[in-house]
Amino acid sequence: MSDEKDNLTIGKKLHDARVAKGYTLDDLQKNTKIQKRYLIAIEDNDFDALPGDFYVRAFVKQYADSVGLDGSELLSQFDTKLPDTEDPEYVDRVNDDNPETRSAQRKVEERNDKLRRYIPIISVSVVVLIILIAIWVAAARSTRNTAKTQIETSKVSVSGDKSSSSKASSSKKAKTTKKAKGITFKKVTASGSNLTYRVTGTSGTTPLKISVTGSGSAWTSVSADGTSLWQASLTSGNSHTISLPSSTNTVTINTGNAEATRITVGGKKLTLAAPLNGGSTQVRVVTLQFGKSSSSASTSSSSSSAMTGASTTSSTTGTTGTTGTSSTTGTDTTGNTNATTGSTGTNNNTGTTNGY
Repeated sequence: MSDEKDNLTIGKKLHDARVAKGYTLDDLQKNTKIQKRYLIAIEDNDFDALPGDFYVRAFVKQYADSVGLDGSELLSQFDTKLPDTEDPEYVDRVNDDNPETRSAQRKVEERNDKLRRYIPIISVSVVVLIILIAIWVAAARSTRNTAKTQIETSKVSVSGDKSSSSKASSSKKAKTTKKAKGITFKKVTASGSNLTYRVTGTSGTTPLKISVTGSGSAWTSVSADGTSLWQASLTSGNSHTISLPSSTNTVTINTGNAEATRITVGGKKLTLAAPLNGGSTQVRVVTLQFGKSSSSASTSSSSSSAMTGASTTSSTTGTTGTTGTSSTTGTDTTGNTNATTGSTGTNNNTGTTNGY
């Protein structure tokens, strides 16, 4: 009972000293920086409510000093009744320190508590950040590898396409060049502005290309075996191609501006000979003869010309007469000889001609 009385005495003694000073618990909390609930626990002798044995002696001494009592003497008086500490010197030093030091210590402790609360959040955030960075790096590598593969594939594809296109173009060009080299033009007849050429070396369908170079325009018409195939006026830089069937015998080309017109047969250019006897260089008629039919036609034309020339000569020879008795002989184309006798003073101009 005496121990309990002593315990009540320390709380009562501190309470009476505070009241004597006229302090309220709030005033004492401001002065000592000790929470109000701990001050109430000390006055009620409820030392178990304090944070620890160390704080019991520290708070009791600080409480006593604040209300005008000697804290050290009070601790000595109730030394056996208060919880013991392992470092009394440290307790005394803390009790003698400025209350602001205790406030600073409390702030440090609160800051440490906050840090301890934030450590799990910070750890989780760091782990999530590391995972996101790893995903981003993997995605970037995958994208780079995919892009590199696509570029290499495109290069191979383009290279293959270029190679195939180049081979096809070279093959086509070689065939065209070979075909053009086999085509020849031989001038058969020329009269004024008109020209006739025999074309050899063609096979199958032959392309006839009409193009215009230089400046201005040129009108051209094309007919084959008496049938009109095409006629139009082309401007500079334009062209037109006509496919001539393999059965074509004769092609006639009429051009109104021959100097600017380019004629190509099977890929080979036809160079027109200069006009004869003052013929026009602008308006020209070009006849192209293809195959055996053109040869037969040329031979027939030559034979007809020879027969016509013989008939003319025979007729001229037969128109001869003399005064008196004269004998004139005319030779017809059949090789027969006709003799006519005239009397004196009479001109007998007798010539018998059998033209055909």
